[in-house]
Amino acid sequence: MPGGGGEVEVKRVFIGAGCNRIVNNVSWGASGFVSFGAHNAVAIFCPKSAQIVTTLPGHKAVVNCTHWLPTSKFLFKAKQLAQHYLLSGDADGAIILWELSLADGKWRQVLQLPQLHKKGVTCISGIMVSQTEAMFASTSSDCTVCVWELVFPMTGSGDCKLSCLDSFSIGSKSMVALSLAELPGDCGQIVLAMGGLDNKVHLYCGGRTGKLVHACELKGHTDWIRSLDFSLPINVNGEANNIFLVSSSQDKGIRIWKMALRSSMLNGNGIYKKGEISLSSYIEGPVLLAGSSSFQISLESLLIGHEDWVYSVTWQPPLVSSLEGDTYYQPQSILSASMDKTMMIWQPEKTSGVWMNVVTVGELSHCALGFYGGHWSPNGDSILAHGYGGSFHLWRNVGNDNWLPQKVPSGHFAPVTDISWARSGDYIISASHDQTTRIYAPWKVEASLQDGEFWHEISRPQVHGHDINCLAVIHGKGNHRFVSGADEKVARVFEAPLSFLKTLNNATLQKSCSSDDILGNVQILGANMSALGLSQKPIYVQAVHEIPERSGIDGIDTLETIPDAVPTVFTEPPIEDQLAWHTLWPESHKLYGHGNELFSLCCDHRGELVASSCKAQSAAVAEVWLWQVGSWKAVGRLQSHSLTVTQMEFSHDDNFLLTVSRDRQFSVFSITRTGSGEINYSLLARQEGHKRIIWSCSWNPHGHEFATGSRDKTVKIWAVEKDSSIRQLMTLPPFMSSVTALSWVGLHNQRDHGLLAVGMENGQIELWNLSYNRADDGCIAAPGLVAALVVRIDPFICHASAVNRLAWKKNQEDHTSLQLASCGADNCVRVFDVTV
Repeated sequence: MPGGGGEVEVKRVFIGAGCNRIVNNVSWGASGFVSFGAHNAVAIFCPKSAQIVTTLPGHKAVVNCTHWLPTSKFLFKAKQLAQHYLLSGDADGAIILWELSLADGKWRQVLQLPQLHKKGVTCISGIMVSQTEAMFASTSSDCTVCVWELVFPMTGSGDCKLSCLDSFSIGSKSMVALSLAELPGDCGQIVLAMGGLDNKVHLYCGGRTGKLVHACELKGHTDWIRSLDFSLPINVNGEANNIFLVSSSQDKGIRIWKMALRSSMLNGNGIYKKGEISLSSYIEGPVLLAGSSSFQISLESLLIGHEDWVYSVTWQPPLVSSLEGDTYYQPQSILSASMDKTMMIWQPEKTSGVWMNVVTVGELSHCALGFYGGHWSPNGDSILAHGYGGSFHLWRNVGNDNWLPQKVPSGHFAPVTDISWARSGDYIISASHDQTTRIYAPWKVEASLQDGEFWHEISRPQVHGHDINCLAVIHGKGNHRFVSGADEKVARVFEAPLSFLKTLNNATLQKSCSSDDILGNVQILGANMSALGLSQKPIYVQAVHEIPERSGIDGIDTLETIPDAVPTVFTEPPIEDQLAWHTLWPESHKLYGHGNELFSLCCDHRGELVASSCKAQSAAVAEVWLWQVGSWKAVGRLQSHSLTVTQMEFSHDDNFLLTVSRDRQFSVFSITRTGSGEINYSLLARQEGHKRIIWSCSWNPHGHEFATGSRDKTVKIWAVEKDSSIRQLMTLPPFMSSVTALSWVGLHNQRDHGLLAVGMENGQIELWNLSYNRADDGCIAAPGLVAALVVRIDPFICHASAVNRLAWKKNQEDHTSLQLASCGADNCVRVFDVTV
């Protein structure tokens, strides 16, 4: 490793992230993996393990849409492919092509497409025209559509060949939905359907290499068109001369359009057959001319069933039709997903041929907003939705149309602002601008069932009405507690309910709590959400048996009512609906005092004091408040800074409090406790440490040295001397980007070794080895501190934008393997195994 700091290995343990709340954001590939945008990263998750396996950095703006080549629809054309490809488009108009090697699971960025779109990409849709050739179209809110051809290399080492076949403007009303298909027959023609803000479906036709021309338009929808999907050719009377187009709209309706090759309507004398008079003959649409062929378009069916906007419709992927597995057919089955929080599967009835809703999953519920999209698994036995809360919902058909919910990854859908380990190290807790705090833990499985453990979200202790900026876990004895601060002037204290403690026991395979007296003393089972989403009221153990059954009209959920929480002890990781309502922690105290929105919190190592700061433009508002844990009285107001205090940390022996600020200064306060429990404090030193904002700080766990990191791209190491003066020991070499997060951990219980994790604004994390020689008086001599870069963490497991906080797990039994948690502006929470 560079710098000679010894061999350090870093592995991904866990990535938690929510899905961007945008239509067309998710794609389920023939590879079996699901892609989605998590802020400006492209995240890949494996539905089998319910784990996010990697994130792809490269986009500068929010990722709007992802699309696999091949998608699950073209699995039958992808049997021989050694590499699968993924397209991702962002809010700046950039589209990137990625390559996944199936053999080793490695990703690489192949190329960035020429930027023909001037505004955000809204939809990408593609088809496989052969084993090694794909066509795809992209559209943008700048009202342009581009059609591309992509030729894959025959061997793993070759390069992709990309060419733009056509690019055209479609007027003043942008298109938000696209679908491509090869027309049936031997005409070699491609059809592109597009729909958007003008309520019409526009069809364009053209050859495989030439320009596309506007062929016709389909009218019927009365609101924006949100989704389009072509089927593969469907067999009718033994001939596969028909394809179907399904469209969905904000008018809550779904329309199925039939496109029949007109030559198949001729009789032997070249005269059109007089079909029996049926409903369809009265609603024939236009004729689509494609080369030498023509297609009669008619409205096959209008599907009414959803109660809100229908955001997505997709045909079920082809199924194997022979025992040899070499022929496939298109099932007549459509999946729709709607803002009414349901997904429906539609199929024609066997006798009448009338399309019916045969399966409904999800619930028409109190959650006012529902699903942005629905997707089939490659073999059609699972369906996936992504929702308004950045959440995934997966159902699997276990037989006879019995669709059961499955585990999926979960996470924040806005920047994650703070993260902390539980005092026991059993879980991490994170806070975010999505107005929630979430708890993630490794869910251990009995060795006889499965090896190892996977991390999952096991609780959502706070669901709030303001963006949450900071949190601090209380480290003292007793029940699990934390304090959080949001965009309000009040800090809130939360305490773990009985249902969480028992769930945690199940996750950690502890048959009983390490301290049984905690379980015995906790009388609160869970918490209920308040109507305004601010305070969370406790549900007491004895009160559960007294809840009267609702009857009559009271039992009807409306969009305005909030459901009663049902605190539950989970024996397996909970799914989204359970997390959202039934895992809240009760709020035990409010801490009033600050004049502005809370910005930073920290707790001392004994669990006796909490320090808090708020956003500030003046010295009076920038003071740091000290709160006594237990009584929750304010016991100190520390004045030193003139602007917002950005981070605070107590030294390992709790004798000092370090604060850093936007005013470019750091302060060290001396904290002493009298025998009667009174807190005395004094400002030991204040010093301008950097040329720009100081974002982060961290103490040496084995001494009175500390590190500060700043927007000026430097990290400086300082020491508190015996005479209470502050001395700078060294400045690390300049970094590539602003330093936004620091965390210092001791190594092997050695007082003379440490590992400093440095997180940057560009998402990168570096680990530096700090070794020092102490003089007899315990101070570090000036040449005695040596810093060496030991590892830059792989960008494919790092953050894609600013790292907001880093935290090492304390009290780790295995001193050769450490765990580091991080959170960032890319909506991600990450845990790394660091082997030293």
